[in-house]
Amino acid sequence: MFWSFNRTRDYSKITDQNLTWEGPFSWPSFESTNGLPLMPDVEGVYLFTFEYKDGYLIYSVGITNSTKKRIAQHNREYKKGNYTILKTESAQKGQREEIWHGWNYAKNHKEEFIENQESILKALQDQLGAFRVFITQQKEERIRERIEASIMNYIYNIKEPWSDLADRGMFLRGRYNSEMPIKILNSSRVIYGLPRELEI
Repeated sequence: MFWSFNRTRDYSKITDQNLTWEGPFSWPSFESTNGLPLMPDVEGVYLFTFEYKDGYLIYSVGITNSTKKRIAQHNREYKKGNYTILKTESAQKGQREEIWHGWNYAKNHKEEFIENQESILKALQDQLGAFRVFITQQKEERIRERIEASIMNYIYNIKEPWSDLADRGMFLRGRYNSEMPIKILNSSRVIYGLPRELEI
């Protein structure tokens, strides 16, 4: 028989899990300019954030088996113009102001990227240097997926002006109803978009 979670019946079975978010770490090759340590090479969930008010503001969340390999992949895609690039000064105020829109737009407007490559890549350097990366180690892939989806959905649904900063259109795999929820207790510095408690 197929089991399905019922909140009234099964609420007492929900377990807690503490997550410690380490960071902020530097984007590779910017350590000498921002004074931050290089991120460790681990399995887990990572947050790309900007400094914001008294803490940090989430721009994007991702999962990986190796942060070193995944960040290197992101680096290549950014430099090809395949990812969106923001105006850093605006992002640090919680405002989304695009210098270049990646994804499908980039694929269909390669000539525009080439024509404006110098200024776009200059903005990219500003953005990567301003990124503050946080990581929580997690070996189980399915739990990583659920953490990623819960954080992004929280940001999408919260009624805060800064929630528009986060990228949309991500492929997210949240909890299936055949899975027992887990209450996540986040331990970190002030990170806007990362609540103290989060159900995955």
